[in-house]
Amino acid sequence: MPAPERTSLAEVVAASSDLLEELGPGGLTMQAVAARVGVRAPSLYKRVRDRDELLRLVATAAGEDVGTRLAGTDGTLPALARAYRSFGHDRPEAFRLLLTSRPDPGTPQRIAEPVLLAVEQLVGSDRTLEAARFVTAWVTGFVSMELAGAFRLGGDLEEAWDYGLDRLVLALAAGR
Repeated sequence: MPAPERTSLAEVVAASSDLLEELGPGGLTMQAVAARVGVRAPSLYKRVRDRDELLRLVATAAGEDVGTRLAGTDGTLPALARAYRSFGHDRPEAFRLLLTSRPDPGTPQRIAEPVLLAVEQLVGSDRTLEAARFVTAWVTGFVSMELAGAFRLGGDLEEAWDYGLDRLVLALAAGR
């Protein structure tokens, strides 16, 4: 008789996501994940080929989280940007992982679709991709700098965020 399954792939990914936030990427080891889900490390390899696959699965799950958050907005560019920023604040290590890894191929498209739609409403269909890249770069850069503590000149970051986002939307709409 085969041994009973002690953990599922979903449990492995969830535990890995938690460990990533708690310990950073260096702490996300196969041994740590195995201990978290209550199996021996060799048993974990029945679910996940290696650490690279584990990181891909965690990045994909993070992308799904972002996609769900974006889908839960009213679809306007400011709402999408705020949802993405919220994800970065709630899950900073997953945010960074999304920028440095390759999730499943459908994940970036799922994240991009609502942004492309919102941007198209502002700029029209001729420059949608360019405008979406511009927006993504600004929002990602702002959040990355926040997470790194790189805004060192003082001032109110919420005011800076609102100012930048307002100007970004106005500039895109004006360029139509």
